[in-house]
Amino acid sequence: VFAMNGFLRVATGLDIGLSTKCVVIPKEMGMCHKIGYSEMRLPNLMGHTSMAEVILKSTTWQHLVHTDCHPHVRTFLCSLFAPICLDRFIHPCRSMCVAVRDSCAPVLLCRGQPWPASLDCDRFPGDEDMCLAPLTKDPQYSHKVLPKPTCQTCPAVEEFFTHKRVLEVFCDSNFAVKVKLSKKRTAFEDQEYNIECQVEFITQGSLLPYETQSMIQQWLLINEKCIEKMTPTHRPTVYLLVGNIEEGNILVKQVYRWQRKDSQLTLATQKWRYHKCL
Repeated sequence: VFAMNGFLRVATGLDIGLSTKCVVIPKEMGMCHKIGYSEMRLPNLMGHTSMAEVILKSTTWQHLVHTDCHPHVRTFLCSLFAPICLDRFIHPCRSMCVAVRDSCAPVLLCRGQPWPASLDCDRFPGDEDMCLAPLTKDPQYSHKVLPKPTCQTCPAVEEFFTHKRVLEVFCDSNFAVKVKLSKKRTAFEDQEYNIECQVEFITQGSLLPYETQSMIQQWLLINEKCIEKMTPTHRPTVYLLVGNIEEGNILVKQVYRWQRKDSQLTLATQKWRYHKCL
């Protein structure tokens, strides 16, 4: 959560015409709640003139916000979709746009979507002008470098295996997590799915010092196309994801479907507690 006054480089901007009005940020715009203010200008900086249009267009971006692809992605998008209700519009600075774009465009591309022309960074003012810019570095990113989930080729789901083979894979991996996946249609897009998951660690390995659960959930969000293949129905499905950290990136290498009748995975996870790798 970022307080808006922490981002204002200059507290002035473009004049607002008499046609705009202050309105409460609607409950449907969850990504723009708890950002330091509760009212927005309408029309907004994306040119949306009705609240129905704002809600519809902003909802498609909530998935990107949930991936945490950049610490300022929420601030950047909300400054455009739900601009703060001052007497002047405050645009985001070009540098903020570039930083968010460089981190988040690969996440969009993983879903087959290019960075949109409507968010072309050249349309925003330079830092020396009147605009919204971060004045302090995010402490989470200044003290430690976390492994990052990335877009990757979807690993095939393993169908035939023995518990001994699974233990060998554990030995060659940095982490193994059991995830329960389910999906539901969203209210706005019939083809969009919310991936809900529960994460349980079998082995954390070198992920132990980090915020592991949130990073695995980020991987699931970023690689949503992999997850859609793994959850063909709306019934909850359990999988074991096994992977490594390579060059600072979290990569899932093996995927096992965990079925009740499948005693091999259960046996492998029980034996892992006492297993000694060669």
